[in-house]
Amino acid sequence: MATLLDPTARGRVILVGAGPGDPGLLTVRAVEALKQADVLVHDGLVDPRVLDLAPQAHRISVAKSRSKHTVPQEAINALIVAHVKTGAIVVRLKGGDPFIFGRGGEEVEAVRAAGLPVEVIPGISAALGAAAEVNLPLTHRDWSSAVSFVAGQCKDLSEQNWSGLAGKGRTLVIYMGVATCPDISEKLMNDGVSPDMPVAVLERGTLEGSRALRTLLADLGPMVSREKVQSPAIIIVGEVVMLADAEDKLANWAKAAEALA
Repeated sequence: MATLLDPTARGRVILVGAGPGDPGLLTVRAVEALKQADVLVHDGLVDPRVLDLAPQAHRISVAKSRSKHTVPQEAINALIVAHVKTGAIVVRLKGGDPFIFGRGGEEVEAVRAAGLPVEVIPGISAALGAAAEVNLPLTHRDWSSAVSFVAGQCKDLSEQNWSGLAGKGRTLVIYMGVATCPDISEKLMNDGVSPDMPVAVLERGTLEGSRALRTLLADLGPMVSREKVQSPAIIIVGEVVMLADAEDKLANWAKAAEALA
C-alpha cells in the first residue's frame, strides 16, 4: 500500500502521535504530516509548539478532562469524517501514541466505516518519554522481564483483573492514575504486591516543570497528596524504579518527621 503522505491525495485522515510533550520528540514523519494538514483536530494536552508546526491548518480542539468530555468520542469521529468528505487532509493529533490509551483504534474504525483512507503515524508514548527522561528502564535483564500498561481511571476499577501485572520481575505502568492512586495502591496490595514495592510518579514528563518522585506502594496515595501531584502523570510500579533519577520522597518525609520529633 502506498503511503498516504502524498500531497496530491486529497480527502484523507492521518492519525499522528504527538509524543509525550516535548516537540523535539516528534517523529520526522509526524512533522511531514503536520505540514500537509488542512484541518488539525487536536487533543488538549498537545504542546502549542507542536500545533505551530501546522500554521496553515484550521485548528479544532477536542480537549477532554477527567469525567468531563467537552466533545463526545462519537462527535469527534463524525467531525473527522465530515471534514475528510470535503476533500481536506485531516490530521488527528493525539498526545503520546494514538494506539496507547488514545482511542486511535475507535477513530480508525469510524473512518474505515465511512469508506475513507486512513494512515497512522506512531508517537513516543507518555510512559516511554517520561521514563527515558529520568533514565528509568521499563525492562531490565536483572530486574524486569515483563511490562504492562493499564489505565487507572477505568470504569469499575476495583473489578479490573490486574493479577500478576505487578510484583517481582515485572513492571506496571499506570496511565491516568493520579485521582485514583489510593484505590490503585490498595488494589495492588490486596492482590499480593508487597507494600514496600518501589513506585515512581512521573509528573509532566518531558515538559517544563517535570518531576520524578519515588516512594513505596503503601505510601503512593499519601505522597501524591503531600506533593500535590497534578495530571498529566504516569505511575510506575516495580523494582526498576530504584534505577531512576527520582527524588526519594518517603526518605525526605521520614527525615522531616524525625526532625520535628
